[in-house]
Amino acid sequence: MTWKQIIQNEKKKEYYQELEKFIDKRYTESTVYPQKENIFKAFSLCSFENLKVVILGQDPYHQKGQAQGLAFSTPKDIKNPPSMVNILKEIHSDIGCSICDDGDLTPLAKQGVLLINTILTVEDSAPKSHEKKGWEVFTDTIIKTISEHKSDIIFILWGAPALKKTKLIDETKHHILTAPHPSPLSSYRGFFGCKHFSQTNKILKSLNKEEIQW
Repeated sequence: MTWKQIIQNEKKKEYYQELEKFIDKRYTESTVYPQKENIFKAFSLCSFENLKVVILGQDPYHQKGQAQGLAFSTPKDIKNPPSMVNILKEIHSDIGCSICDDGDLTPLAKQGVLLINTILTVEDSAPKSHEKKGWEVFTDTIIKTISEHKSDIIFILWGAPALKKTKLIDETKHHILTAPHPSPLSSYRGFFGCKHFSQTNKILKSLNKEEIQW
């Protein structure tokens, strides 16, 4: 099984065809992030076969130049947004250093970390503007497919929308780590100190899998 097969199967469904019409129209009429060719970037960098970890976000960054198709990640030349700043603080606190201090999480994706948002597109300066248009159905299918066809995947769920996805995951065969969202509004309620990065590597080590270089 590959992401291409999974995505092509979804594209045949009526909900996705409606979503695609909406997306195509919005990219023509408005400024939408990420760039259209990067909507599925998370899947192109992290294959279904090599998948180890899923980190779930909400929707892409909504300011110019920030979103690049990976949840929480930004291009190297962009100032780190507050959530990314807090993620890096926690990585440093937890394991001492990070290979992603520039905010670009591509190296994590290439190690088997799927960085996806529950909604894959957003309009400029309008968070959640593409909510309830079909992306949630698509990403729920992705999560359920991973749960069904893989084993011992570590799901990292930050914030209330991500936590709701727990019901889609078979907890008898996977590992779920939860915490408040890393945004400044909630990071001090339990994101700081969650130690998800060291916990993930501890689980991977117990499974005789290569640990993630965070």
